[in-house]
Amino acid sequence: MDSLEELEQKIGYYFQDKSLLRQALTHSSFSNEQKINKWKNYERIEFLGDAVLELVSSDYFYHEYPEETEGNLTKMRAAAVCEQALAITARELKLGNYMVFGKGEEQNGGRDRDSIIADAVEAVIGAIYLDAGIDEAKKFIYGFVLNDLENKRLFYDAKSVLQEQLQEAKAGELTYELVREEGPEHEKIFVMEALLNGKVIGTGQGKSKKAAQQHAAYDALMKHKRACEG
Repeated sequence: MDSLEELEQKIGYYFQDKSLLRQALTHSSFSNEQKINKWKNYERIEFLGDAVLELVSSDYFYHEYPEETEGNLTKMRAAAVCEQALAITARELKLGNYMVFGKGEEQNGGRDRDSIIADAVEAVIGAIYLDAGIDEAKKFIYGFVLNDLENKRLFYDAKSVLQEQLQEAKAGELTYELVREEGPEHEKIFVMEALLNGKVIGTGQGKSKKAAQQHAAYDALMKHKRACEG
């Protein structure tokens, strides 16, 4: 596990109460395994961080897009703060490297699982809020969640965007195929491929087939984008 001081340096915020950050990065599997009080994991702080994130992101989109309808604002916010978008934030910060897990969850790949690291982002937001209030939490959200929104929106709409691009180019038939399933029944991970005329153009995984398809479509879009730029 990397040092919490290193993470503080990355995010540009230094905690007065370091225990809040430690709690925000402690998975329930560790507290259960160590038989310590349940509040010592990130679940309660993540609950609070989720509410802070919704408020700050709602305020951001309301003021940044004064002409948009409520329906469009809802979609824009959803794209910015969905599990996959928060997982992008977590990976940018290498948040999984700072987390504490029980042995079982560690072995099951929890350190890189979207649902877990996305929750950790919300827990860090909650921890900053508890430590210093809404203004510091807002700085973190603006700097690390409400950044690169174009890319995050692209991810959110990846399947429909890919379908539209291929139809416009008259490129052929887009299909998705389940490659394999991994993990125990209650934590199953699906691996899907996006195929164009039977040829693999993207691969992705997720905790549902739909999420895995979304990842595969996004992978295909990013590969195409890099090819065009290169």
